[in-house]
Amino acid sequence: MSYSISKRKFDVVIVGAGGSGMRASLQLARAGLNVAVLSKVFPTRSHTVAAQGGIGASLGNMSEDNWHYHFYDTVKGSDWLGDQDAIEFMCREAPKVVYDLEHMGMPFDRNPDGTIYQRPFGGHTADYGEKPVQRACAAADRTGHAML
Repeated sequence: MSYSISKRKFDVVIVGAGGSGMRASLQLARAGLNVAVLSKVFPTRSHTVAAQGGIGASLGNMSEDNWHYHFYDTVKGSDWLGDQDAIEFMCREAPKVVYDLEHMGMPFDRNPDGTIYQRPFGGHTADYGEKPVQRACAAADRTGHAML
């Protein structure tokens, strides 16, 4: 028995079709690159689906919040071992990423005024750890599934 091998050429090959792999492939395709995504499981079987708590972003829809507080919480949560430049970038960009997901159709929970509802989640604080803040943007308890 013989098999034919198809040859294909891509600018980028991404291994893993979870949230990061799919987001990277989307951005690269938007930039005009020919992208292939390889995965051992269907994307909705990836670990991203297990994300239930939501996406941390300092939108400030429920109470005063800003990226500095989010940064502090993330650095503290990493026991001060995290890459602080990467953490700063993540915390500054998180609101933009949430709004981008919203524009792509992510069904975030809503407040009566139409803004994205934010719920409390462990480790999210304001005033550098002084009081809890509602920072998690979620789609019920299926945030990861809704994202994919």
